Amino acid sequence: MDVVIVGGGHNALVAATYLARSGFAVEILEAADHVGGAAVSEAPFPGVDVRLSRYAYLVSLMPPALIADLGLAVRLADRSVASCTPYDGPQGPAALLVTDDLATTRASFRSLTGSDAEHEAWSRFYDDAQALADSLAPTLLERLPTGEQVRASLPDEIWRDLVERPLGEALERRFGHDLVRGVVATDALIGTFASLREDSLLQNRCFLYHVLGGPWRVPVGGMGAVSAELTRVALAAGVRISVGHRVSAVVPHDGGVTVRGSGPDGGAFVREPGWVLSGVAPAVLDSMCGEAAGTRPIGAQLKINMVLRRLPRLRSGVDPAVAFAGTLHTGEGYDDLERVHGAVAAGAPISSLPGPPPGEVYCHTLTDRSILSPELAAAGVHTLTYFGLHVRADDPTPREQLVAAALAGLETHLAEPLAPLLLTDADGRPCLEAKIPADIEAELGMPGGHIFHGDLAWPWLTGTAATPAEAWGVATRYPRVLVCGAGAVRGGAVSGIGGHNAAQALLELLT
Repeated sequence: MDVVIVGGGHNALVAATYLARSGFAVEILEAADHVGGAAVSEAPFPGVDVRLSRYAYLVSLMPPALIADLGLAVRLADRSVASCTPYDGPQGPAALLVTDDLATTRASFRSLTGSDAEHEAWSRFYDDAQALADSLAPTLLERLPTGEQVRASLPDEIWRDLVERPLGEALERRFGHDLVRGVVATDALIGTFASLREDSLLQNRCFLYHVLGGPWRVPVGGMGAVSAELTRVALAAGVRISVGHRVSAVVPHDGGVTVRGSGPDGGAFVREPGWVLSGVAPAVLDSMCGEAAGTRPIGAQLKINMVLRRLPRLRSGVDPAVAFAGTLHTGEGYDDLERVHGAVAAGAPISSLPGPPPGEVYCHTLTDRSILSPELAAAGVHTLTYFGLHVRADDPTPREQLVAAALAGLETHLAEPLAPLLLTDADGRPCLEAKIPADIEAELGMPGGHIFHGDLAWPWLTGTAATPAEAWGVATRYPRVLVCGAGAVRGGAVSGIGGHNAAQALLELLT
């Protein structure tokens, strides 16, 4: 075997396909009984025919050129509503709506703030963010640009506000309303435990990745449809996929790499490829290579998947089909985000804090009904996904309390309770499941439950590149081993970019 890929996530499938099409013998070794990693769909509720995207649920960064080049029959649907943020105004419950209709959005900002100034500031800020995204988007499937090249393509103000200084400084200077600041800020905190004011700039990097791919889109058929297509093209290219194969050791040596592990029957296996691509988290690779891992990643999120008989009504009176079509924010005012982060960073369990925890809700089935059986679709059934922020892997709060606090926070904006709306499964249990960081680690092998495999990196070179692996952002400290998963530079989302770039780096090395 020329190349073995450890871990069978979506990036591994991308890398394997490119290498196999170039004439290399490639095998994917996946510990689970299926490939796709976090980009899968499942029916977790007995007797309920709904195919949920249980982990990853939206697609942003997957370049159209990659989809076309691989020949994927994948459809990503746009949402007409970007966000809905309920609040209690002077005249009662209301909501800030950001939609494709400019007049509706402007009027909603005016209702919140009393003028057009905040909407104008919003438009200017996102124009600046788009300028940064536009300068980087053409480079995602190329060698990394240098930081100097990116810097030279942008006005000073954009570089300062989005790259050089903590993002919170720009939000506090450019927006006057706490709620507007918070709506912008959440894109800097998804799956990332950070203050908006911290000097690490981790929040800036997270924000950049969330705007870099354009609008977050719905994978029609669920996230599993993406992995199914990637599997199809990999098999067609001649990739060997071995599921139930758990790798325990990766040993680079002169002329190749020895890969050891156990197969589905518990028996040992050994592979001797020339090269290894790693689709597992860097900390996991370190362990396989017999090295001490660096700082352990700490994930920070709560995901709740629900199936409801119908969508709940809102106190604001906004049509649920509008409110839940994009991202509905709850407890995500700017000051609340900072208050909760500070308290949790100081060791307070998130459930002990006053007020609703920060989180957001999304409805897949308003955009794509195909994940429901025809009977459930005809009955008006919908799915809801809640994604909570600042829920650290080391939070001692029991799962049930985390879920109760999250749903209570959502219900502050609803005109009715959620519990009676939940569909029940064949065993009479509510169709609700929660995924905390411990689940992400146990089920997907991501240390600390960190959904990005670790802190995101700037999508450019911060020094010089001595090798193709460094130039493509896929280098490891181990000879003949490249990273192709979320831990690659420009990884961290359902995009295929890490897999593409690892394959290109290896092709440069081998041809």
